[in-house]
This record gives sequence, structure tokens and C-alpha cells, in this order.
Amino acid sequence: MRLFETANYTIIPYRKVGYVISITLVVISLIAIFGRGLQYGIDFRGGIEIILEFEEPASTDELRAELSGPLDAMPDIRRLGVGRDMIIRIDTEKSSSEVQQIITSTAASLYPDNPSQIVQTESVGPSFADDLRNAAIMSIIFALIVIFLYILIRFKKWSYSAGAVAALAHDVIITLGIFTILHGIVPFSLDINQALIAAFLTIVGYSLNDTVVVFDRIRENSLIFKTESFDKMVNRSINNTLSRTVVTSITTLFVVTILFIFGGDVLKGLSFALIIGVLLGTYSSIFVASSLLVDLQLKTRKNVA
Repeated sequence: MRLFETANYTIIPYRKVGYVISITLVVISLIAIFGRGLQYGIDFRGGIEIILEFEEPASTDELRAELSGPLDAMPDIRRLGVGRDMIIRIDTEKSSSEVQQIITSTAASLYPDNPSQIVQTESVGPSFADDLRNAAIMSIIFALIVIFLYILIRFKKWSYSAGAVAALAHDVIITLGIFTILHGIVPFSLDINQALIAAFLTIVGYSLNDTVVVFDRIRENSLIFKTESFDKMVNRSINNTLSRTVVTSITTLFVVTILFIFGGDVLKGLSFALIIGVLLGTYSSIFVASSLLVDLQLKTRKNVA
């Protein structure tokens, strides 16, 4: 990436443009989240999950269309493994045995020459789903609190912590907003489930790593370029780390994109979240975390003076 080896881009002076873009995306995401509501999966709303094994690969679309009537609801059906197995998730008031009977009879009728059998059934009750959902929310909040304290201890200034946590919250909110807006539009499931919570925590970790790299260079340069204004020194630090940031992002994107394309239906939601997270994490470490750090530091120095 020779384009970024001797980077000298003007970034910090245009930070308000980044603020406008970020605030717009966050507001749109919050409107979508509170207006439409988060689309929870079986893990967080309760229901029945069944793994159906076929002798030969079958069409998920055909089976979904055939089951929606007898089940009185549209099931979430995705492929597992090499394509002979399907995972069927349904939120219904019917009993587990009744659902199993409907699925096996429908599959037998739809594919008479392709035998199938149920190999696993799990039921998630509403109270357990509520506990899981609350635990997932608390895990993200707890992670942000721990990160705030970690950055505070490491850099010994609250402005670093505020910039880092704001960037992480920015990434998670926009990712949730994108999932809410695109739910039902894209041809794969974007339900919020346990795998997605793991993806969100991964996004937090990736974004934090990017931010800490930039912050470390800012701290180093603050000792080297003592006479340089703080905003210029931060701009210099971003350019110093730009090559590393871009290379890391591109290589990570390459891996998660392959996972998205070839990982099957079960992993599409998770890999899609990671793709968004890598892009947002790269952006926010520069245009949110570093920019906020500059404004908070300048404001603090102005108040002290």
C-alpha cells in the first residue's frame, strides 16, 4: 500500500464533515431501531428450532413456502453444512411435537424421492429468551464500561476514553440500524441472535484495536513534537498509522467477505455484521475517536487557560 506509506492527508481540519456524516447515520439508525424495533431471533424471543436432514440437497425457498401455511407463520430456514441439512426456526404457539409432525409430513409430501428426518429439536421459552436478551445487552454495556476504564488507565486522560467509547457506541448503533432497515429486504436472515451478539463484541474489539493504535501514536508524537499544535499533531499521527490501518482493514475484509460468500446461510448474518463492523471501525477510529479527542483536548486546555 505505497499510497499510504508517506501519507500526508488533511483529515482533522475536516472533522466536522465526519461529525455530520456520523450524526446523520446514528440518528437514522436510532429512528429505525425505535420505530421498527429490533428483529430478534428465536434465541431472544422464544420458539422452536429443528434441524432437518435430507438425503439429497433440497430448496429452502420451496420448503419455507410450503410450511408457512400449516405453521401459521413464516419459518426461518437456512442451510447447515454442505447443504443436506436445514435449520428451521419458528415462533409459534403450536407444541414441539405438532411442529415436528407438520415439518416431516410437509417435507415428505414435497420431496417424495428425497427422504428426510429430524435430527435435533430445541425449544426456547419466553422467560429464558428474556434472560438471554438482557444478558446480551448487559454484556455490551459492561464491555463499554471496562473499555472506558482501560483507556483511562492506559492514557491517563478521560478525553481518550470518551473518544474511544463514543466510536465504539457509534459502530454498534449504526450496525444495529443497518440490520433493522435491511431486515426482510436482503435474501438472508438478519435476526438478532447470540451469534450476532458475538459479532457485535468482535466489532467492538476490532474498532478498539484500531483506535488504540492511533492513540498510541498520538501519545508518542505528543512527546516528540511538543511545539506543534495538538490538532496538527493528531493529524500527523493519523497519517503515520494510515498504512497499517488500511492494510489491516483490507486483509480482514478479504477474510470475512469469503466467509460471507462461501460460509452458507447460517453464517451470512454474522459475516455481514463483521463486514459492516470492519468498515465502521476503520472510519470511526479516525473520524470519531481521534476527532473527538482533539475537540475535547482543545476545550479542556481552553478552560484551563
